[in-house]
Amino acid sequence: MTSFFNMVHLTPREALDVIGRGALLVDIREDFMIEMKVFGLPEILYLPRSRFKELYEGLPRDRSLILADCVGLYSKGAVAFLLAHGFGEVANLNGGISAWEDAGLPMNIDPDHLWTGSCMCQLKPRRDS
Repeated sequence: MTSFFNMVHLTPREALDVIGRGALLVDIREDFMIEMKVFGLPEILYLPRSRFKELYEGLPRDRSLILADCVGLYSKGAVAFLLAHGFGEVANLNGGISAWEDAGLPMNIDPDHLWTGSCMCQLKPRRDS
């Protein structure tokens, strides 16, 4: 667990351990990203980044929250936002779902919705290739 500027960054394995003790994973990826791959957890809260500031007040304040996105980039900003708005126990999943998958942690993958491409600027649905 690493902390920068009062923000906690959890590795995927640390996050899984904290989730096992009652924390809630909040996935802020957009809907089209969730179609491809999801965390293989029994409980996940989906709150797309595009609507985050509009809907964040609905997040539970009585549980630890771990925010996640694709690679941990936007979730850092969401964690900072929640901390600034009075949320207490909030952490960032360092590396997002990409690091989670690389660590071999539980995943649900829909091969019909996977994307392909050599870089982020050229990604397209695999079924269209």
